[in-house]
Amino acid sequence: MDTLAADGLRLRLDAVDYLLVALYFVTVLGVGFAARRAIRTSVDFFLSGRSLPAWVTGLAFVSANLGALEIIGMAANGAQYGYMTLHYYWIGAVPAMVFLGIVMMPFYYGSKVRSVPEYLRLRFNRPTHLFNAITFAVAQVLIAGVNLFALALVMQALLGWPQWVSIVVGAFIVLSYILLGGLSSAIYNEVLQFFVILAGLIPITVIGLQKVGGFGGLMDAVKGTSLGEAGLHAWSGTGGSDNPLGANWIGIVFGLGFVLSFGYWTTNFAEVQRALSARNMSAARRTPIIAAYPKLLIPVVTVIPGLIALITVQGLGAKEGDLTYNNAIPLLMRDLLPNGVLGVAVTGLLASFMAGMAANVSGFNTVFTYDIWQEYVKKDMPDGYYLRVGRIATVAGVVIGIGTAFIAAGFDNIMNYIQALFALFNAPLFATFIIGMFWKRMTPLAGFLSLAAGSLAALTLYLLYLGDVIKFNSDLEQSFWGAGLAFVTVAIVAAVVTPLTAPKPVEELDGLVYGRAKGMGTEDLLAGDEAWYRNPIALGLFAVALSLLFYIPVW
Repeated sequence: MDTLAADGLRLRLDAVDYLLVALYFVTVLGVGFAARRAIRTSVDFFLSGRSLPAWVTGLAFVSANLGALEIIGMAANGAQYGYMTLHYYWIGAVPAMVFLGIVMMPFYYGSKVRSVPEYLRLRFNRPTHLFNAITFAVAQVLIAGVNLFALALVMQALLGWPQWVSIVVGAFIVLSYILLGGLSSAIYNEVLQFFVILAGLIPITVIGLQKVGGFGGLMDAVKGTSLGEAGLHAWSGTGGSDNPLGANWIGIVFGLGFVLSFGYWTTNFAEVQRALSARNMSAARRTPIIAAYPKLLIPVVTVIPGLIALITVQGLGAKEGDLTYNNAIPLLMRDLLPNGVLGVAVTGLLASFMAGMAANVSGFNTVFTYDIWQEYVKKDMPDGYYLRVGRIATVAGVVIGIGTAFIAAGFDNIMNYIQALFALFNAPLFATFIIGMFWKRMTPLAGFLSLAAGSLAALTLYLLYLGDVIKFNSDLEQSFWGAGLAFVTVAIVAAVVTPLTAPKPVEELDGLVYGRAKGMGTEDLLAGDEAWYRNPIALGLFAVALSLLFYIPVW
């Protein structure tokens, strides 16, 4: 097999390729103009008027996660860690998505909250609410920066533009269609982007596999790389830390599979917002479960191309320059795709960037407007005022995201960076949520102190790791243990503080905790729709069963 030289990332696009890219941009902005006609209130702008069907919100749910971060980052992980990257999908996503649909969406949707932080205000108190609103807003602009940086990699390859030019141009396009049509514009574009992304990635996988001799040739070639045989197994070698990921099964199951995964999928408002825009309780519950099915198969177009790049691109894995793991997908596009197909692939990557950043920005503007500005700065203003604030917050979020993109540029694998952010922001939030939801005695003060303490514990461990005070085998292992530490800290603080402080009156917990189901739409909780294939529980359990079965060939 010939080894491909890395002589720069510049892609040789022709007129057909540019026409496909231009057509996509026109379509995206057209969707924004079309959605603008439906914007009458702030709920229309931030939550699509709670009117969308489950299949639309389900595809938007998975597409919002299938951003450039996912495409670039998971391909990088595939090249760096091999089949162990599959954990991010089959144990690190699907079970949590199903749990969100079956268990948690009734509380979110039934309590009529407009955001995840608002649920914390109702369940605990205003300090807990404000702390979460601020940390969520910070996390979203940091993650938006990651998506912008990933876009810059693609645009630099496409046009040879400097990174800062690519970042500004890409940010302007996303800003335009969200300002026009709000969340509806983002969601309908995400449905479109889901199919465009697949159309761009499938040719990379198919042509790449042909080049390396199919799956058999791929596996044989991986054995001769730095990954070796270990790169072809998901669980083998996890009894200790002698594996590509440098993590044992405890860190994978508890840190990734439980804390990081559930923390992201069940409390990240950028995702939950799609389900809150559904037209009824049943549609809201099915939203993340519908999304779980394509999530099961996404590794075929992310992890597999990463391994193909490891084999075919000589020198991949450098700390800087064109050969970092982050460039696995652009390098494959350059080396494998003919014109025409290349235009589709470039459009797919641009679509993935827009899906990811739109989710971040729409989550940021909603939380900033409802949970920070309306609650703590300007109360009881006309609805049109908050609609204007939301549009201003959209502009501000994009501008700040441009700045944070240069932080992401300092990481040779952006997925390592994003997992560190999840450990810092999502893991302690999930612990506070899940304990407070199932333990109605947990007090408001315990909610605030445990959330703050868990966040501080995760941050402290991360800083000690950066300072070489505490050693881990990899950045990802640190994220797993940081998430686990955050969860344990929250649990301990909640257990200590709760008996010493006064709980909330039980009647104020209706629809917010188990055992107080009033107002949750309980008639819909178990049955779903009468047809079994629309029942959230049946759909969810089948998705989890598939995720376990998929592990068997790569154990």
